[in-house]
Amino acid sequence: MATSIQTVGAALRGDVIPPKGTDDGVVMTWLGNFTSPATKAGYWGDIQGFRAFVAAPMRHVTLADIQSYRDSLSHLAPVTVARRLSAVKSLFKFAVQQLHLPSDPAVSIKLPKIKDTLTERILTQEQVFTLLGHVHNRRDAALLRLVYGAGLRLAEVCSLRWRDLIPREAGEGQVNVFGKGGVTRVVLIPAGLWSRVDALRKNSGADAPVFPSRKGGPLQARQVHAILKTAAWRAGLSSRISVHWLRHAHASHALEKNCPVHILQATLGHKSLTTTTRYTHVRPGDSSARYLSI
Repeated sequence: MATSIQTVGAALRGDVIPPKGTDDGVVMTWLGNFTSPATKAGYWGDIQGFRAFVAAPMRHVTLADIQSYRDSLSHLAPVTVARRLSAVKSLFKFAVQQLHLPSDPAVSIKLPKIKDTLTERILTQEQVFTLLGHVHNRRDAALLRLVYGAGLRLAEVCSLRWRDLIPREAGEGQVNVFGKGGVTRVVLIPAGLWSRVDALRKNSGADAPVFPSRKGGPLQARQVHAILKTAAWRAGLSSRISVHWLRHAHASHALEKNCPVHILQATLGHKSLTTTTRYTHVRPGDSSARYLSI
């Protein structure tokens, strides 16, 4: 089993391609359904742990094996257990769909109930501006303001290139965001925020990263986290804060300022509302980012 897991790891790096019809091949095909490198790496780690625990080919895994694996996770937080079991359930369901397995041993496994802690992760407007006030580097200040002001995900802001930022009338701007699920959406940026970000452009080419590292490449997720954590520490805010908290704050504060729900949903790119908001994606006339003073 160790060799098999190492093979999957090598395949993730592109070193080898597992043969079709094998467990490794099914795992890699399943991972191919996810576009985010971070998601792929996370799910691979979850499946790696599961396969190491059961130490058996997929066709020999039973419901009892999966239950034993679930019980082995009892020391972890419910949200972690739910994520790991969700990965296992998703993989086995996919394996059945691909006719790799005759039946799904994980179908009856229930995920643990998870407490909704969203309210605990929403910063007040005062806290957000206190946080931003403790960022002194122009690049870092513009980055965090854009994350909050446009409701961006971490991967979305890290991947931005100057070709994705387009000036509009009245000093505003437009950000073409390549988001979760491979869907591109348009977010309109108010003049104040646009000027802060656009000031970083200087003589940068269209393919240059909007937020470069010292080496010239795009900032990595860990670097953005470090920027945020440092600002939060200076501002005396929770050490648990993450970039996604700013996205939550965007949603909460925009609604408080009477932003129409359908505009907020389009700005954040929530997949479940694609049908409802598909007409706003062609050329949006509004954006929830414009409802915030930033």
